[in-house]
Amino acid sequence: MAAAENLRTGRKSQLQVSIGQCSDAGRKPRNQDFHGLCIPHEPQLSSKGIAIALADGISSSDVSHIASETAVAAFLSDYFSTSEAWSVKTSVTRVLSATNAWLHAQTRRGQHRYDMDRGYVCTFSALVLKSTTAHLFHVGDTRIYRLRDGSLEPLTRDHRVWVGEGKSYLSHALGIQPQLEIDYQALAIESGDLFLLATDGVYEFADARFMIDCIAEHIDDLQLAAQRIVDGALANGSDDNLTLQLVRVDSLPRAEADELQHKLGELPCPPILEARMRFDGYRIVRPLHASARSHVYLATDEDSGATVVIKTPSLDLQHDAAYLERFLMEEWIARRIDSPHVLKACTPTRKRNFLYGVSEFIEGQTLAQWMIDHPRPDLETVRGIVEQIARGLRAFHRLEMLHQDLRPANLMIDATGTVKIIDFGATRVAGLQEIDSRQADDPILGTAQYSAPEYWLGEPGTVRSDVFSLAVIAYQMLAGRLPYGAGMARARTRAAQARLRYAPLGQPERKLPLWLDDVLRKACHPDPLKRYDDPDEFAHALRHPGRSMLGRGRVPLLEQNPLLFWQISCAALALTVVILLARG
Repeated sequence: MAAAENLRTGRKSQLQVSIGQCSDAGRKPRNQDFHGLCIPHEPQLSSKGIAIALADGISSSDVSHIASETAVAAFLSDYFSTSEAWSVKTSVTRVLSATNAWLHAQTRRGQHRYDMDRGYVCTFSALVLKSTTAHLFHVGDTRIYRLRDGSLEPLTRDHRVWVGEGKSYLSHALGIQPQLEIDYQALAIESGDLFLLATDGVYEFADARFMIDCIAEHIDDLQLAAQRIVDGALANGSDDNLTLQLVRVDSLPRAEADELQHKLGELPCPPILEARMRFDGYRIVRPLHASARSHVYLATDEDSGATVVIKTPSLDLQHDAAYLERFLMEEWIARRIDSPHVLKACTPTRKRNFLYGVSEFIEGQTLAQWMIDHPRPDLETVRGIVEQIARGLRAFHRLEMLHQDLRPANLMIDATGTVKIIDFGATRVAGLQEIDSRQADDPILGTAQYSAPEYWLGEPGTVRSDVFSLAVIAYQMLAGRLPYGAGMARARTRAAQARLRYAPLGQPERKLPLWLDDVLRKACHPDPLKRYDDPDEFAHALRHPGRSMLGRGRVPLLEQNPLLFWQISCAALALTVVILLARG
C-alpha cells in the first residue's frame, strides 16, 4: 500500500497527530503487507478517535496478501460503522472477530482447507487513539512500540513459538482459527508520545537506536523518517516485506472534552416522540410503527433536509442489556452491508444524546401488505421478488452473517419495485457468539412460521436456514398459505419434524408447472441437508428446475390433495358395497 503524506488534524481543543508511513516489497516479488489509517471529521473524531492498522501476510500462502488487505480495509471501515454507544474495545473486538470468521471461512472453502499456513491468514496490529487514551489490539508478530523521552518501548508480544534454531510458527493470527484470541491494552497518552507499528521485515533489521536516531533527525518530517528506517533495514539485509507507520501525538483535547465513552446503558433511551417534535437535530414527522420492542418514526434531518427513519428502543426494555446489545448491533450490521436490497443506515453527522438508529426512508409497503393486495400473483412476479431477496441475503452471507428472521413484514417493496430487507434484530454475525455470551444464549428471535426447524432443536443456523425462510415466503405468495400449515411451529422435536408433510400447491386452474412443488418441497425441507445450498441456487431453480425434476410425472393425487383422495376412495368403497349388496 502506498505511503501516505504527513497529516495533521484538528484544532487546539482536538486530538492532533502527525503521521509518517512507508511500505516496500523489499527483495520479494510481491508486497503482502497492508497498512492504513483513518482520521475522521467530527463528531466521529471525538466519539471514535483515530485508527491506524497494519497487517503482514505470511510467506507460505499465495492468498495472504488478500487476507492482510481485507483485514485492514475491513477494520478501518467497520470500526467507524459501529455504534457510538460501544466502547473502543467492544467495537474493535466485534469487528476483528467478524473479520477473522470471514477469513477462516474462505480458507475452509478453498483448496487449502486442511493447511491453514497456505490460507487466508495474516498478522495484525491496530492502534486507536481516542482523546487521552491509546487502545492497542494485536495478534501475530507485527509490533507496536512507544517512543517517549528518548526510550523505545515494545508494547506488544510476538505470538510466535520457536521449535528449534531458526524455526518457528505463529501461534495466533487472523484467520488461523475460527475463534480469535487477541491482545488488548489501554494506555494513557501524553503530548509528544510517538507510536511505531512495524512488520518483522523492519524491526528484525533496524535496531532501536537506529530508529530513534532517524526519528530525531527528521522529527518534523515523519514521512521521511519512516522512509529512512525502511531503507536502513533493507540495507541491513532484510529479506521480507517492510512496512512502518509512525504516529506522533501533537496535542490532546482539553480536560472537559475528555473521551465520550458512551458505553452501553450510559446513553439514555429517548422518550416517546410526537409529530413536529425536535429531537437531536431531527424534526419528527409522524410515527410509522410501534411494538413492544421498538418505535419507528418518519423524520427530517434539519441539516440536510433528508427524509429518514428513526428507530428507538422500547422504554419497557431499557434495562434489558441483551436487548440493547441487539439494538446497537442492528445499526452496525446495516452500516456494514452495501446492497440495493438491504436497508441502508445513515452515517451520523453529529453527536447523539440518546440511543437510537437512523436509516434511509423507503417509500412503499411491506411484502406482507403487498401480499394482501396481490393474493394471486403470477409466477414471474414471484420469481422476481425471490431473486431480489436472494441478492439481499447474499450480501449478508458474504460477510458471514445469517439474517435468521426473514418474513414478509421484514421486507419492503418501494415505488420502483425494488425489494429490501429492513430488519436485522435477529441477525447473527459469525465469530461474535464466542466473545458475547448474551448472543450465544439468545433465544430463538425469528418468527415461528418462517424460522427454520433446526432452530427449534437448539441447533445453530446455516445459510440453508435462510433458504428455508425464503422458500416459505415464496410458497406463501403462490398458495396463500404456509407449506406445513401451523404444524411447523409445533414441531419442537426431530421426530415431530419427521412427521411433517408438505402440502402441494394445488390450484390446477393457475396452470403452475408440475415441477414447482418439487423445487419448493426441497427448499423448505425440514432437514437442512436436503435443501438448496444457498438462496441463489433456490432462486435459479425456480426458473431452471433441472432434468431430474422435469422428468418426474404428475404428482399423485394423495400428495396434491389428501382430503379429495380419501373422499374419492370412500365414495368408491361405498359404491362397491352397494353393488355387492345389490347382487346378494
